[in-house]
Amino acid sequence: MRRFTIAALTVATTLGTVLTAVPAEANEGRPVLGLENCAANVCHFDVPAGAYDVRVRLGGENAASTRITGETRRTLLAETATDAGEHVRHSFTVDVRTPEGEPTGADGTAGLDLVIGGSAPALADIRVTPAKKPRQIFLVGDSTVCDQPGDPYSGWGQQLPQYLRKGVSVANHADSGESTVSYLADPRLWATVQPQIRRGDLVLIQLAHNDKQTDEATYRANLETLVAGVREKRGKPVLVTPIVRRWFNSDGTLNNNTALLVNGLGVDHPAVTRSVAATHDVPLIDLTAKTKALVESLGTEGSKALYLYNEKRDNTHTSTHGATVYADLVRDELVAQGLVPEGKTRVG
Repeated sequence: MRRFTIAALTVATTLGTVLTAVPAEANEGRPVLGLENCAANVCHFDVPAGAYDVRVRLGGENAASTRITGETRRTLLAETATDAGEHVRHSFTVDVRTPEGEPTGADGTAGLDLVIGGSAPALADIRVTPAKKPRQIFLVGDSTVCDQPGDPYSGWGQQLPQYLRKGVSVANHADSGESTVSYLADPRLWATVQPQIRRGDLVLIQLAHNDKQTDEATYRANLETLVAGVREKRGKPVLVTPIVRRWFNSDGTLNNNTALLVNGLGVDHPAVTRSVAATHDVPLIDLTAKTKALVESLGTEGSKALYLYNEKRDNTHTSTHGATVYADLVRDELVAQGLVPEGKTRVG
C-alpha cells in the first residue's frame, strides 16, 4: 500500500498555518475551498461547472513523491519529489464540466475531483478558487486525444494540463470514434463546443483517424468549417496533423498509408491538413511528422512503450507514457509558436 500523508484539518502544520477554509472576503469575494474537502487520497469540491485555480503545497516530515490527477484521469501535476522536511508549492487551472470526460460518455461526478497519487504522496495544503478570466485550450479530436476513461488508455489531451501554468486550462472535448463528419453532425460535439469559445481561446483540431471513407473535398471542407467556426467566435484555431500509427515497414520506416493516415480513398489526411493551414493562415502543429520521427528513432521495440502494443496489440492508441510524450511535443510547438507562455516543465 502506498504511503499517503495529509495535514490535520484544524491544527497547525509544521509551518504554523491553520488549514481551515479562508473567509470569502480574504480572496476578493471568491470562496476558498481547502483540506476540509479531502479524505484519504481523494479531494472533492462541490463546485459548479467552470474553471478553477488549484494551489497545492506538497511535502512533509518524510521524503515524498506526489502526483495529482483530476476528473477523468487528467494529469494536472506530474509526479514531484520532495526531500524530508521540504515543502514545494504548485498551481494549475482545471476545467470542470459535465460530462467530465468524453462528451458522449457518462456524466461522471459533479464538482471537482482530485486524486493525490504518486509513489509516496504528501499533500500539506490545498486551495481551490474560481479562476479569474482563464484562457481555455479547447481540444477537438478523437480517441488519440480524448480523456480516456480507463487504464491502460490515455489520449495526449489527457496529459497536456500538467505542462501548463495557472491561468490556462484544457477543455478536452475530443471523443472516441469521431471523424470530421461525425464531429460536426453530433450536437454534443461541435455545436456544444463552439458557443463556449471566447476571444483569445485556442482550439486545437486533430481529426483524421476515423475519416476512413471521407473523400478529400469533404475532409477539406470540414476542416475549413471548423476553422471558420473558431474565428467566428474570435478564438484562434490550430490545426494538428494526426499522430502516426505504429506500423513499420521491413526497413524500419513508417512510410506507408496505414502509419501515415492515408485513407481507403487515397486521401492523405496530414497533407490536406497542412494545405488547409497554409491556405487559411492557420497555425499548424505537424504531429504526424514529429511522432513519425520519434517512433522511427525508437525502432520497432523501443516504440512499443508509446502505444498499447504490449497490453492490447494496439498500434494506434497510446499508453499513459506515450500520451505524455506526445503531449510534450504539442506543448513544445505551442510555446515555439508563441501560442502559450512557456509554462512549467514536467517534473519526474
